Amino acid sequence: MSPASCKSCKLQQACCKAKRYRKTTPARGGRRHNPQLGGSNIMRVIVLGAGVIGVTSAWFLNQAGHDVTVIERAPEAARETSYANGGQISVCHAEPWANPKAPWRVLQWLGEEDAPLLFRLRADPALWRWGWQFLRQCTPARARANLQHLVRLGLYSRSELQALRAATGIQYDERREGILHFYTDEADFAAAIPAAALMRDTGLDREVKTAAECLAIEPALARSHRRIVGGTYTPSDESGDARQFTNALVQRCEQHGVRFRYDCRIDGLQDEGGRISAVQVHGERGAELLRADAFLVCLGSYSALQLRPLGIRLDLYPAKGYSATIPLRGGDIAPTVSLTDDGQKLVFSRLGERLRVAGTAEFNGYNLDLNPVRCRALLERTRSIFPDIAGYDEAEFWTGLRPATPGNLPYIGRTRYANLYLNTGHGTLGWTECCGSGHAIADLMSGRQPAVEFPFIDGI
Repeated sequence: MSPASCKSCKLQQACCKAKRYRKTTPARGGRRHNPQLGGSNIMRVIVLGAGVIGVTSAWFLNQAGHDVTVIERAPEAARETSYANGGQISVCHAEPWANPKAPWRVLQWLGEEDAPLLFRLRADPALWRWGWQFLRQCTPARARANLQHLVRLGLYSRSELQALRAATGIQYDERREGILHFYTDEADFAAAIPAAALMRDTGLDREVKTAAECLAIEPALARSHRRIVGGTYTPSDESGDARQFTNALVQRCEQHGVRFRYDCRIDGLQDEGGRISAVQVHGERGAELLRADAFLVCLGSYSALQLRPLGIRLDLYPAKGYSATIPLRGGDIAPTVSLTDDGQKLVFSRLGERLRVAGTAEFNGYNLDLNPVRCRALLERTRSIFPDIAGYDEAEFWTGLRPATPGNLPYIGRTRYANLYLNTGHGTLGWTECCGSGHAIADLMSGRQPAVEFPFIDGI
């Protein structure tokens, strides 16, 4: 079981009063002036969370000239949702879960333990509230608008990732052969054709491919026990190891002066006069209050719990996803192009000498237990598509909580507290959107207009 499943990693509730904390410790560095930012003040910023979203945000804030400290409860970066995700930088995967067909599919999948999307009916008001908001997003107009927003953010983010990679030389088992969505069901393929046209209308190069063309793009599919009937292909999309990327970017951040504090539990944020005055933490130095000029919440699914005491209610719920990492050996017939099995909502990414298969969504609160039925379903489907891989018995399973919003749009922007910002709620697209949302939030916190059109929050 991965470190992300450790019970000690569960969010601690704010339970310490101010008098129990040591003398307030400000983040190092002071307020400075930088003419390049149009006369704005350079801030001391505390970023909460060191997943791929928090670290990319820290990078762009640092590049904007701010003094940045990152707080993380795990012993290193990318130990939770970014640990073993599907590996796709997939603008082509931007279709919102909430669409006109979704309610009927959810009903069909109820009670199926290995269903791609599984709602566990439970006495959880947050789940029922989220579900109601999800249904409201399933209208054609809202689904189309959400798709357009997600594609714009994804295209911008992919461009920012490419620029960052060129500037830093960062490596993370990246591949640039595009992403192929393949279909084994004629009805699913027929439905994909107008969806691909809609995406092309938003500026994405998603091309419809015949079965023969799919096999030419990825010859390993020719060994499939399930007939490939067609696909859609986005040649400009990419893949890579999000955890490797995050930890490599941590090193670049540290070289530029960003500080990371690990094994540091976040106990709560203190408000004072419409602003956040400090964050309560507990780490190797004991209990502390850390002060800064601005605070950025990048805590994934736990953002909602952390913000609730401040009266900020997010439509955010954890969607548990699964992955299996399968070792590859010489002689294995495995894909090199990143793939999406749209019928089963699974993705396949070649990461060096490993095959990462990930997918499914289980709405079951903050539960991180590995469900053996869902783990077996991952391998059985993969084996049926790629039967000539020897290492299935050595697969490493993992589960993580994706921070899902009803319409799949992340929360990026300012809260009702003047110096408290959010970059969270990216669902399955955190790796895809990290650089774009990281750059956008750095611009917003610096008083600049981001370079991407998106419904940024302001005063939630």
